[in-house]
Amino acid sequence: MPSSENIFLINQSSERMPKKFIYSWLSELVVMLAKDKKHVRSKWKKQNLTVVFLNVGPAKKINFEFRKKKYATDILSFEGVDSATELGELVLCAQVLKRQAKEHGLSFRLELGYMLIHGVLHLLGYDHETNARDAKQMFELQDRLFASLSEKLNL
Repeated sequence: MPSSENIFLINQSSERMPKKFIYSWLSELVVMLAKDKKHVRSKWKKQNLTVVFLNVGPAKKINFEFRKKKYATDILSFEGVDSATELGELVLCAQVLKRQAKEHGLSFRLELGYMLIHGVLHLLGYDHETNARDAKQMFELQDRLFASLSEKLNL
């Protein structure tokens, strides 16, 4: 199971990030995914996950570089170079998450947690941009995991 030894947090944003929450959320996520044999497409146990937080400018730049989109997005997922040791990297924009939390009526932590699930599912091979069936499958799993994690962590 991932622990703080397998999860690397890099905060290059001007926002303070809730490290303890991130470690707890991701560790519980792995436990839930491991129990759900139907949906797990990877054995995320000893693989490393890097989570990077950026401000709007750098997030916009990286989104343009990799997706040709001229805006800062909430999260980007990058597969690990060595799939045996690396699940991958999630790059999040703190300010976009704060704005979305307000729009969705969620706390910052819940919005962050929702997007961490989203990013991890992408790293496990899920994709909501391929077709409607894949999108439905991914978002249903994401919503189910979010509800379970929120309840388990009393959020």
